[in-house]
Amino acid sequence: MSDRETPRRRVPGPARPPRPRGAAPRRPGPGARPARRPSGGRRPPAKPALRLGSPRPRLRLVGLALALVLTAFTVRLLQVQAVDASTYSAKAEQNRYVAHTLTAERGGITDRNGVALAVSEDAYDITADPKMFDSEQLKISDGPEQAAALLAPILGQDQEALVNKLRPANKQSRYARLASRQTPQVWKQIKDLKAAFVKKGTTNVVAGVFADPSSQRVYPNKELAAGILGWVNSEGRGGGGIEQQLDKQLSGKDGKIRYAQSGGREVPTAGSTETPAVPGSDVELTIDRDIQWAAQNAISEQVKKSKADRGYVIVQDTATGQILAMANSPGFDPNDLSQADSAAMGNAALQDAYEPGSTAKVMSMAAVLEENAATPLTHVVVPNRLHRGDRLFQDDVDHATWYLTLNGVLAKSSNIGTILATGQLGKTQRAANDTLYSYLRQFGIGRYTGLGFPGETPGILAPAAKWSTSQQYTIPFGQGFSINAMQAASVYSTIANGGVRVAPTLVRGTKGADGRFAPAPKPKTTRVVSEKTAKTVAQMLESVVDDEQGTGVKARIPGYRVAGKTGTANRVDPATGRYHGYTSSFAGFAPADKPRVTVYCAIQNATSGSYFGGQICGPVYKQVMEFALKTMQVPPTGAKAAALPVSYQP
Repeated sequence: MSDRETPRRRVPGPARPPRPRGAAPRRPGPGARPARRPSGGRRPPAKPALRLGSPRPRLRLVGLALALVLTAFTVRLLQVQAVDASTYSAKAEQNRYVAHTLTAERGGITDRNGVALAVSEDAYDITADPKMFDSEQLKISDGPEQAAALLAPILGQDQEALVNKLRPANKQSRYARLASRQTPQVWKQIKDLKAAFVKKGTTNVVAGVFADPSSQRVYPNKELAAGILGWVNSEGRGGGGIEQQLDKQLSGKDGKIRYAQSGGREVPTAGSTETPAVPGSDVELTIDRDIQWAAQNAISEQVKKSKADRGYVIVQDTATGQILAMANSPGFDPNDLSQADSAAMGNAALQDAYEPGSTAKVMSMAAVLEENAATPLTHVVVPNRLHRGDRLFQDDVDHATWYLTLNGVLAKSSNIGTILATGQLGKTQRAANDTLYSYLRQFGIGRYTGLGFPGETPGILAPAAKWSTSQQYTIPFGQGFSINAMQAASVYSTIANGGVRVAPTLVRGTKGADGRFAPAPKPKTTRVVSEKTAKTVAQMLESVVDDEQGTGVKARIPGYRVAGKTGTANRVDPATGRYHGYTSSFAGFAPADKPRVTVYCAIQNATSGSYFGGQICGPVYKQVMEFALKTMQVPPTGAKAAALPVSYQP
């Protein structure tokens, strides 16, 4: 026993009686102490005790792992809430909030009397939330295909294209525009389709289809003035005509709305921000719908009767330059461009460049009078043929030598007489060319009219120094240069307006969202010839219509003095670039002594009946001019015509 151990104390128990000698050993019973082994015997080897490992290393390992995990969470939390907080906040906002454009209502277009020519009606942009078509939402794998099959016939679109929109490459996209500017009836069909799924209790494959209020363009008069108005494309932008030219004013300014959404629906309690759309301005044109109708009806009938390629009529207020009508045939219906001929979708009266023919002689005569090279009574001997340069010139008809006055040269539309008269504009032919060129430019030839109309052509007029040998003699009678119909009408309005050219206008003004009318800027004016010259030319133009020898007798209007001029020019075929067919025309104004209205008509390549301008365009001029004078309530002046002589006796 070591000195550190404490001896155990025995507690005395009850005394046991002595066992008799020789008695048998007691049998152990319950609680009996085991018998001692003999001192000399071997003790059996003891079993080794089971010892458990220390828990501390495990605890340290677990603690270290937890510390690393918590550290990672802490670092990530700091990154999200501190370092990249703004980035993740923006992503969250992007996923939670959606923004839509609020399309501004397009301004209307009216005629000068406020009659609607183009209006905007309620429509819907059909949209979708692609997220609502994935397999997780619908619990089916072909949701976009099923939806597209149902929507394609309603929207009139390709089924595969719809599938691509409903299953975009960007899996996070929450917005897709399926169709623009659909009628309320189309949206009602889709709503009925959605309601049918809800009623059946089956998977609603079109639940993610919605509608944004929009508008569509409607032209209540269909083809009427379509060449002027143009059309609006599928994106809501002007695709031609006034719709394109004044698109910025008409379209206004789109607004935006941004709101929280869940499942494709707005969350009302989350708030929203909205920038209201600013509606476009209304545009008031100078045209008169009734006069436009009369012009379009007259030219359409004549083009059809003559089996011509096309034709145009322009009606202009001689004093203000305002265009009262600009009609083209054939035309198109801007309400249904799918049925329109692309060749007829422009405004041919401004876009076609062609050689005017004899209607251009009025400029030559004005130059001769203004330069005092001759008077209306000057005698002009007109042979059957005239050799000039490298060509032999003739008139439209074979004739013996004519003895005409300068007035008669214009009345009988003599090419030869015009060449002889304009030859007096200078001491040399080159000087005469320069003088004539300057007058043509002042009349607006080779220049844009000032309308700023999309696709307008300025025509072609080469500088005098570049005129070929033949052009020196053909340009005076209207061949060798080209114009558009508006330029031709403007020439006659200049004469009717006392020699002052007023740039033509199509727009009277605009009315903004505040209801205030803003008139269009005043047109540019240019003095071309003197008032005396203009009055004299007007008297000469009366002989074309009133005198029996004139070429425009079919344009007579009972009770009115009419000034006019016929034209029949060789026509350049745009397809081949060679002369083929004719351009037939008639231009004039009335009343001749107190002009109010100018009318110009041209028909391209008439193939049935006569092709002479006086024969096929003279009646159109008469029909349209009569209607315009009545509509504008212009009374006859009652004065007698000057009746200038056409010929003389040698």
